[in-house]
Amino acid sequence: MQLIGETGEKLGVISLQEALSKAEEKNLDLVLVAPNSNPPVCKIMNYGKYKFEQAKKEKEAKKKQKVLEVKEIRVTPNIEEHDFGFKAKNARKFILDGNKVKITVRFRGREVNNSKAGENVLNKFITALEDVANVEKEPKLEGRNMFTILAKKTDK
Repeated sequence: MQLIGETGEKLGVISLQEALSKAEEKNLDLVLVAPNSNPPVCKIMNYGKYKFEQAKKEKEAKKKQKVLEVKEIRVTPNIEEHDFGFKAKNARKFILDGNKVKITVRFRGREVNNSKAGENVLNKFITALEDVANVEKEPKLEGRNMFTILAKKTDK
C-alpha cells in the first residue's frame, strides 16, 4: 500500500504491517484514504482531531446558511383599502427580508361562489408587489382557500 506521513510526505509503497507499526510508533492512526486506487493509499494522522476539524467546518458552513421561510398573510375577499395597504406593506417587508410570502384568501359561507372577488384581491397584491416580487405560484383555489406564492425577484 502507498503510505503518506502525518505532514503529507510520501513514504512509498510498503506492507500493511510496516504501515501499522509506523503509525503505532508515532501514537497516531492509520487511515485508509483511497481504497479503490492501485495500490490503496493510507495516511498516518490523528483521526479524532481530523473528525473534530470536519465537524467544526460543517458547523461554520451551517452558520452562514440562510433558512428560507414562507410567511403567510390571510385576507378575505372583501378586504378594506387600509387593511390591504397594511398587509401589502408587511408582505413587502417579508419579501425584502428574503422570505417567500403566501397570500391566502379565505372564503366563508357562500363567498366561495364568488371566487372571482378573491382572485381580484390576489391579483391586486401581485401588482402592488411586482417591483420586488415574482409570482412563484399562480392564484389557485383549493377548497375554501385561494392562494398565491410570491418570492423575491432575482437580480440578473
